[in-house]
Amino acid sequence: MERIWKTGITQHIGHETYIRGYRLLDLVGNLSFAQAIYLILKGELPTERESRMMEAMLVSVIDHGIAPPSAIAARSVASGGNSLNVGVAAGVLAFGSAHGGALEDAMRFIQEGVSSKRSVEDIVKEYLETKKPIPGYGHRYYKDFDPRTKRLMDIARVLEFYGEHCKFAEDVAEEIGRQKGKKLVLNVDGAIAAIASEMGFDWRLGKGFFIIGRVPGLVAHVYEELTTEKPFSKRLDEERDVEYTGLPPRELPQELKKI
Repeated sequence: MERIWKTGITQHIGHETYIRGYRLLDLVGNLSFAQAIYLILKGELPTERESRMMEAMLVSVIDHGIAPPSAIAARSVASGGNSLNVGVAAGVLAFGSAHGGALEDAMRFIQEGVSSKRSVEDIVKEYLETKKPIPGYGHRYYKDFDPRTKRLMDIARVLEFYGEHCKFAEDVAEEIGRQKGKKLVLNVDGAIAAIASEMGFDWRLGKGFFIIGRVPGLVAHVYEELTTEKPFSKRLDEERDVEYTGLPPRELPQELKKI
């Protein structure tokens, strides 16, 4: 009989759970969370270097303040009287091409760029001429460099994960500045994309890295909102906080008035 679902990730034998072939209870207390994440995503236990690199990548995106769309969405939804899981889910749904979601696109861009063997100059030129955004570059706050990127790249060098994907990513940043005449920093999404590519992860896992890393921050924000703020406390004052750009008040045409 053909089974409905197939998976190579998890198996139950009796009352025992196995993750990628390893008994779950043997993992508990012996693996760090980052090591367990590496195992469940990659299928094999990480080396010490891989473990430390994974840890660094996930910690680098754990939170970035209350201002990003995901934190605002999470707290706003919680403020409406919803539970913690609903608020966190709203925050995850806010990840998009301009916030978190670029990591997948950046991994694909870097992996395809490296495998194509094309020059960085030609690749950047093509993107700029067609006005396509280059994923993993530019940041609202960081104009000269993203400090998280520098930290991760420094760690990648120490742990010997700085290879052709990382070099390609940094070369693209330099080439953008040269061709555009304006610097666009390699942001943390681009840095993680390059390093994860060096580690052999498929680009389709890109969003997953950001989700896994940022969810603890969202949990903290929603919990804080639920325990320290009154419900619906973030309502805007329309006169003070909102600029109305529509039509002025007007009368409904007389012929439409039935009452």
